[in-house]
Amino acid sequence: MIGQEQGADTLVGDAAASDAALVGIDIGGTKIAALLVDGDGIVLARGSVAAPAALGGVAMADAAATLAMSLAAEAGVSLAAAGVGAAGVIDHETGTIRAASATFVGWTGFPLGDELEARLGVPVRVENDVNAFLLGEAAADGRTDRDVLGVMLGTGVGGALLIDGELHHGPHGAAGEIGHTPGYSNFICTCGQVGHLETLASGTSIALRYQESTGASVRDARDVADRARRGDTEALAAFDSAGRALALACASAATILDLPCAIVGGGVTAAWDLLEPAIERTLATDSPVSGIPLRIIPAVLGSDAVALGAIETARRALVPAGTR
Repeated sequence: MIGQEQGADTLVGDAAASDAALVGIDIGGTKIAALLVDGDGIVLARGSVAAPAALGGVAMADAAATLAMSLAAEAGVSLAAAGVGAAGVIDHETGTIRAASATFVGWTGFPLGDELEARLGVPVRVENDVNAFLLGEAAADGRTDRDVLGVMLGTGVGGALLIDGELHHGPHGAAGEIGHTPGYSNFICTCGQVGHLETLASGTSIALRYQESTGASVRDARDVADRARRGDTEALAAFDSAGRALALACASAATILDLPCAIVGGGVTAAWDLLEPAIERTLATDSPVSGIPLRIIPAVLGSDAVALGAIETARRALVPAGTR
């Protein structure tokens, strides 16, 4: 298993028994990253390339497959399977992209799983990137919870659910999308609706809320965090609002689903020191009524989390559920 000190030197969980390797591919809008591991979960190679998102699905599949094959060639191994964590709404049964942002040209409707299988010649499993993140993080060293909420705080706010050790997708593949739950503010969300968690807790929104309250121009949430650490009260208030909203959302999910743990990742967690005070205060007054403490904890795998979770999806494709 992967621990915080170990970094990505071993695979999340036990790898499939095979002399061949597993590859995890993280497909985003600007970068495609990949990790190659052997049957014992030892990382053999890693790499990344620019994502040709503006050129369409075929170009993205070509880039991802070429990266995976180059890593296998570098390590001198063959591939047993590939797992993919990709941005967008994913049909996890077929590996087809059901919906995606406008950043990805020709991505919606693209049969990514089939296209990668044709290029790589091995089984391919495709998951939403936040689902892959949660799979990786939930199995990191020392973590044993099998019922977990995953939250990604980045440009937007994404979510995922692990129930009894398995990803819960829901009948339409949209389970866990906590970022677009309402009732947290009066601000317009990127989706066009009002008051979603994303309007306070995303990196984009933290910067916007600060700009609105001060009239000052900032590049992003990192700038706001720098100002907060220097004692800027409005910057501190922006992170306080984000932390409180995040904690309330996690507490609501935990109450409904009896979840003991929420794992929070994404770029905004670099300011965990600014989020945590509000999270702790909120849990002290608005904890789940079950009386079971809810732990809201930061991710530990960093930029490797999606690729490692994708490897776990590949491993699960090779290992029957009853033997895991």
